[in-house]
Amino acid sequence: MDPTLISLGALALAGAAATVSGCAEDLESDVGSQSNPNSQVQLGPQMGNIHRYFNKAISGEPVSYGLYVAVAGTIAWALINAGLNVVLAIIVGAGVAAIVHGAYSVSAFLGRTVGQSKKFGQPVYMDVLTSHIGPIVGHGFIAVFTMTLAAYLATTALGNPFPLPLVSLIFGITVGAIGSSTGDVHYGAEREYQKYPFGGGIPVANQGDIDIYAEYGVRNGLDSSYFCSRFGGPLTGLCFGLIIFLDGWRSILGNILGGDLVTKTSIALLVGLLVVAVAAVINRKLEVYARNKYGPYRN
Repeated sequence: MDPTLISLGALALAGAAATVSGCAEDLESDVGSQSNPNSQVQLGPQMGNIHRYFNKAISGEPVSYGLYVAVAGTIAWALINAGLNVVLAIIVGAGVAAIVHGAYSVSAFLGRTVGQSKKFGQPVYMDVLTSHIGPIVGHGFIAVFTMTLAAYLATTALGNPFPLPLVSLIFGITVGAIGSSTGDVHYGAEREYQKYPFGGGIPVANQGDIDIYAEYGVRNGLDSSYFCSRFGGPLTGLCFGLIIFLDGWRSILGNILGGDLVTKTSIALLVGLLVVAVAAVINRKLEVYARNKYGPYRN
């Protein structure tokens, strides 16, 4: 079969896997209050808001998902070299990473909450732990599996010269950064602060003054994940999927249009610069259009 067709198919599959992984990663962080919204959950009891959010962030999403995907990629790489089927190897690697993820989540939830219980009166709700840990580990497994699959395709069919563990680490850091910057905006700004007008950001005086009640009953991370599955999660997946898809086109176009290695590399770099320039122009046009249409924020 034509190597170009194989590369195109692998790129399409890697982009689809990256889209799923980005969405799952963001929804997992919403269930567990990871990264940006977690700082607001952490401040809740100090502001007198006793809540039922899961509070688990050991670090920001880029660092934690770099760890999880690197664990999965390293185990999968070792098993593949030992002769195991590629899909089974990635499943085993993602399963081990999910166990690591769950262990860190439980210890972080208990440690953080107990640390706030004496002075600020935040109880340790064991039903929150048992009801949230399943979706956290499940979403985490999907995110890590699809990211490791995309990393494997990048190292085999798409010509990435680095080994699978290193590419997995880079992909994990990337998707964590995207989930933290893209997806969490629609969680921290919309869901935790619905009692404040949307669009004005979160003033320092209001930090920690989170909503503790939902439309029906007391709010928790599962409720936040349901809310974010309609916009924040898909937007995160689309962002990560486009990054992987557009980045892969650089190498493919370089291989098609170039002759020797230097020419292929030069074409790939030029295509990458062109994509960045076009994206910058589109972002600027959208921002100017939105500001002209809706005007400045008014309280």
